[in-house]
Amino acid sequence: MIEKYIPLDKSWMMRLGFLDLVKGYKDIGKFLDEQETLCDDLQTLKKVCEKWNTKEPLDVGESGTLYRFLRFYFWKKREERKLILRGTLKDRKICNNPSIINWTLKKLLELDNQTSQWASASVLNGNGEKVENPLLKLQLTYEAVEHWKEARTAGKCWEARLDEAIARQAIAFLNLLKTGKLKFKPEHSEDYCLARAFNLITPEEGKKRWPSLQGHESNRLLEMERALEEAKNHGRISSEDHRVIQAVMMRYMAERKQLDVKHKNAVNKSWPKFGDFMDYCRGIRKS
Repeated sequence: MIEKYIPLDKSWMMRLGFLDLVKGYKDIGKFLDEQETLCDDLQTLKKVCEKWNTKEPLDVGESGTLYRFLRFYFWKKREERKLILRGTLKDRKICNNPSIINWTLKKLLELDNQTSQWASASVLNGNGEKVENPLLKLQLTYEAVEHWKEARTAGKCWEARLDEAIARQAIAFLNLLKTGKLKFKPEHSEDYCLARAFNLITPEEGKKRWPSLQGHESNRLLEMERALEEAKNHGRISSEDHRVIQAVMMRYMAERKQLDVKHKNAVNKSWPKFGDFMDYCRGIRKS
C-alpha cells in the first residue's frame, strides 16, 4: 500500500547512473525522463545526463555523492570539467586533492568525516580492491557495480530499486501510529535523525557509529538537537536539512502536536512524496 509513497533509492540510482554515463549508455537519462516524480538529487542527475556530452559545466546541485563521483572521475581522466555546487554543498569541507585517485580504499575512508563516498567513487572508477565489513553505502557500491556488469554482459539494462531505508522508516512510523509503539533499529547514518527524534539513540552514539553525520547538508548531530529544541520551545523548526525535517515532523505528528516548518520543500531532496505520505498517516491516526 505504501509503495506509491516510497521514492527511488537515490544512492542506487546514482551509482548505476554514473556507470551508464562514463560507459556511454543512455538508459539512465531515458529512465529518469519517464519518471513522474523524482527527488531533487535525481533531478540533478537527470540534468547532468542532459549536459554530459557537451563542454558545459555540470550542475551537481547539493549532491555530495554526485560531486565526489564526478570529481574523482575527472581527476582520474585528467580532464578539466567545471562542476557547479549549490546550497549547503558550497559550504561543506570536501577534499580537493587530486592525488587521492591513487589512494587505497582504507585511506579514502578517512576523508571528509569518514564518508564512504570517495571510496565508492574509486570503486566505480575501476578500483577492484575489497574492504572487509564495508560500510553500508560502500557495500551498496559493490552490489551496484556487480549488478551493472552482469546486466550489461547479458545485453540487458540494470534494474531500479526503491529506497529501502525510507521504506523501513515509513513502515515503523505507521506501526507506531497504529500500536503506540515504535520498533525501529537504526542501521546506518540515514536512520539517525528518525532514531534521535524518538530518543532511540544519543548524539554520542551517533557520532561514534557514523562520524560522517557531521558532513551532510548540516552537521546532523548538532542540527537535530537544535531542531528539537526549537520545536519544543517555539513549535517550529527552521532547519533546511531534509532528514531533520522529516524526523521532527514524524515525532510531532505522533505526539499530535502542531509544528510550523519553514522549509517544507527541503524534503524533496530525498522524499518528494513525503507530504502525501504524511497526509496518509493522518488518516491512519484518526481511524
